[in-house]
Amino acid sequence: MHLGNLFLRSVSLYGGRPALACGDEPPVSYAGLGLRVQALAQLLRIEYGLNPGDRVCLAMKNSTAYAEAMWACWLARLCVVPVNSKLHPREVHYILEDAQARLCLSQGEFLAQLRQVEGAPAVAWLDVDDAVWRHPAQAVPDPVLPGQAGQAQELAWLFYTSGTTGRPKGVMLSHANLSAMALNFHADMLSIGHEDVLIHVAPMSHGSGLYGIAYVMRGGLQVVSPSGGFDEAELAGLLQTYSRASLFAAPTIINRMTRHVRDKGLALPGLRAFLVGGAPFYAEDIRQAVAAFGPRVAQMYGQGETPMTISALGAEALAQAVARQDSETLASVGYAQTGVDLRIVDAAGCDVPPGEPGEIVVYGDTVMQGYWRNPAATQRTLIDGGLYTGDIGCLDALGRLHLKDRSKDVIISGGSNIYPREVEDALLQHPAVREVAVIGVPDADWGEIVTAVVVRAEPVVEADLDRVCNAQIARFKRPKRYLWVEELPKNPTGKVLKPALRELAARLS
Repeated sequence: MHLGNLFLRSVSLYGGRPALACGDEPPVSYAGLGLRVQALAQLLRIEYGLNPGDRVCLAMKNSTAYAEAMWACWLARLCVVPVNSKLHPREVHYILEDAQARLCLSQGEFLAQLRQVEGAPAVAWLDVDDAVWRHPAQAVPDPVLPGQAGQAQELAWLFYTSGTTGRPKGVMLSHANLSAMALNFHADMLSIGHEDVLIHVAPMSHGSGLYGIAYVMRGGLQVVSPSGGFDEAELAGLLQTYSRASLFAAPTIINRMTRHVRDKGLALPGLRAFLVGGAPFYAEDIRQAVAAFGPRVAQMYGQGETPMTISALGAEALAQAVARQDSETLASVGYAQTGVDLRIVDAAGCDVPPGEPGEIVVYGDTVMQGYWRNPAATQRTLIDGGLYTGDIGCLDALGRLHLKDRSKDVIISGGSNIYPREVEDALLQHPAVREVAVIGVPDADWGEIVTAVVVRAEPVVEADLDRVCNAQIARFKRPKRYLWVEELPKNPTGKVLKPALRELAARLS
């Protein structure tokens, strides 16, 4: 189903229900949101001259404007290009240029930074804090969209991820992909009703924003935190204001909330479920979370190429595993989600027996259409209808999926993907860095922390390397730890042996 049609259906069915709110402010109804989104869609099509299929970049932190923009784009048959607002402006510029975006929606200081950097791409810019966005009916008095209704196979979401080269690749997801994602969510994770609430504290440019589709499908309420991000006290307050509230959370978020609730002696009566994903969720952290929140913690594993869940373990199943001290289940990432088929294959593409590791291959209606303007990468990743994830895992005798490693060496810190190559490239800009290898080291709070192993050509201090990183990449990608070595371990062909570096980091921690 095309998401524009889905939205209009929900507006008609649930017009009097609350749809969207910021914090504890009075929410706008589905009827009110419908009028506003239609006016914004008309603004994009008429005032900005956008045509069906054009790409619109959303480069801003969480806000009610983000949700409005998503649905306005889809109603206008435009493709959303979500961008993490923590990225460096030059990183955003690359995405804008590669996506051939016609318009970038942003706000305030971040928008100013995007426009001021030398070499800014030739796109139209729109500040969602400006009057034209806040009052679209003044610019477009007749919010009736021209043209035909959209089709399910049109592109809806062009999400930029990265591979081993560190160059972002645009994952093409259709309206059919995202509709299937929402239906799978209802089948396995949560059965949403009118009374359910989704609180956005994780970036709406990633899983949290997409899970909003499942709530709109059933007339649920979306709430954006006033800070536009995560704060323990703020979230605790929202979970006391709202009932049947759930949220998508990286392990970092739930681990901090576990400590906050324990230290403050709080109860969170409004919590329905933490939906935890985006990074490894360690067994001890699961035990602590279930002890704090009871059977209201669910775990999932997924990729942007097949949103957002490949396998999952629901809240009841996870709590039961903790109660019976089932270490095997806690060490897994659950069972294949409804609508998803899994294979574990060897290097030749042949199935391996249960318990034997191999590459995880995914089949189903959520699998992406391919990589934008990158047929070579598409051909390597999509084979005979299957998505070759690059992740290594195994299926046990009960059908549970166990992750072994990420063959692409992607670091997941605080729920964000960080690609070693781009950090290495930044550090190598400093003349004192002769060689460098970047790895992820397990961390109880962040999941992993970025660690740079450096061979120095001359004396240098960490602050100098921090500065060279800050000039080129987002701050959250900067190494949190530096290790100084005389040489990097390499194999006979000159490839750096990162497993040996991880062992070194573990010994020195």
